[in-house]
Formats: sequence, structure tokens, C-alpha cells
Amino acid sequence: MAATPKISLRGLRTFCVAARYGSLRTASEELFVTASAVSHQIKSLEEELGEPLFEGSSRSRSLTETGKSLYAAVSPLIDQLDTVVAGYKAGGISSSIRISVQPFFASEFFVPRLSEFATQHPEIDIQVGASDESAEKHPADADLSVRLFRSPPADMPSNLLFPLRLVPAGSPEFMQKLVVKNKKIVSEFPIIVHETSPKAWADWSDATGIKIPENTKIIRLDSMIAVVRAAQRGIGAALVPVPVGNLWFDEGSIVRLFKKELVAEVSYYLVCKEERADDESVIRLRDWILQNFANRP
Repeated sequence: MAATPKISLRGLRTFCVAARYGSLRTASEELFVTASAVSHQIKSLEEELGEPLFEGSSRSRSLTETGKSLYAAVSPLIDQLDTVVAGYKAGGISSSIRISVQPFFASEFFVPRLSEFATQHPEIDIQVGASDESAEKHPADADLSVRLFRSPPADMPSNLLFPLRLVPAGSPEFMQKLVVKNKKIVSEFPIIVHETSPKAWADWSDATGIKIPENTKIIRLDSMIAVVRAAQRGIGAALVPVPVGNLWFDEGSIVRLFKKELVAEVSYYLVCKEERADDESVIRLRDWILQNFANRP
């Protein structure tokens, strides 16, 4: 009888992360490898299986029927393997928590302070996934998530952190060239738009009564980190979330162009998977997040 071919465990793990986010870039950030390395591992897995797992462009990928079936079968096994291995780590890791956080919140607000919790609770293994889904839903494979909701999910335990507040920002040089007369911007005012919030600038203008020049140049970007970096380099004005983006303001690389903020119709919520709501480790992390990030001015 022919031997069963051995499939790369690394390839399967990479596939599961890419399938979870539908993005090679986001998968590469979680796995700390390049996007091309993720692509190579998935192609190798497809060659081993003799079946395509993804379809679509590199910008927008979706699972094939084979990919969906494989993810449903393999993802729980990878999670179980991680839990087993965690129990043998030096220091006796006794619990593993997967938390999904939107990328800008993760990189600028959450991860910089996470070492504090890790030092206090070395027995808890935390896996942070950064995904930027626009849908208001808790990722199925996460124990906890920090996401934007108009109202909290009715079927899951959740806690309000703070509303999304957006403030116009730009480089100090951009600020020096800004001219406003009679609540109308009369200087050149290119705006940077985050693709998930295409109407935010119009909403800010309506809420504040400050008019943006007609036919102004618009630069559209698909991530908030890219939006803020573009503003930092003087490319245009951006609506930056506060307090999430306060580190950029504190270092002076961007400045507030106006004091008036737009309070969006969505808020950041901490959401918990029902099955783990009473888990002691999850409770500790949830309490720490609420203590450090809820009701921030």
C-alpha cells in the first residue's frame, strides 16, 4: 500500500492564517514573514494537494470550495496543536488566548502596552491577530476582539471602550500653509481618504460647518497606518482617530489642523466569545484591557 504523502505543517499553518484574513499582507504581519514567503508556502501546498486553494487577485482573495473545506477541517487541529505545545513551554504556559484587533488600534495603542500584561501574567500565552474587516462582527476564531460596532452584538458579552473620534491632521509644514476664511478653507487642501470610511470628510465638514475646497485632490488608501504616514509626509490632510493615534501627535510628526472632531456613529467594543467568557485567563485579559483602554479621553 502506498504511503500517505506528508503535507508541510508550516504550509498548513500559513494557509490557515491567510484564509482567516483573506489577505497575504495581513497574514505576513501575524507570521512575521514577507508576503512573498506566505505566497510561496501556499503555492507549495497547492502543488502538494494538486488543487487551488484561493481564487481572485492578490488584492482580493477568496477561498475555493477546496480551500473552504480544508480550512474548516485543519484550523481546529492547528488550534489544538498550539494548545498542546503551549503546555510544554518553559515556564508552564497554562492558557492560550487569541485576540483579534484592527491593525491601527493594535500597532499604535494595544501592542505597545501588551508587555505590561505579559509581565504580570507569564502563564498566559496571547496570540494577537491584526485584521481590518469592515463588517461589524467578531471573528469566529478569536476568543476576544476589539472592533468597531454601531451597537454591541446582542448575542455576545461585550464592553464599550470609547467612540471613534476623528480629527483633521497633517504635517507641521502642511499646517503652516493652511488658510481658512469665513469657515472656508481657501488654501490647497488635498485630503487623504481611508477606503473603509469614504464619507468621513464630508461628515466632518457637515458637523463643523467648515467647507473644504471644491474639486480638491483626493488620495485614497486602504489602511489607517498608510493614511497617517501619508499625512506625516505632507501629502495631504487626514482624519486620524484619537486617542488611538496620540503617539503620532505626541512625537510631533503630525499636528491637529482643527480642534473640532468628528464623533463617528461607531465605537470600539471589546467582544468575547461566549464559550470563554468565564475562563479565568480571559477574564484577566479583559479586565486589564478595560482598565487601560476604556473611556479614554
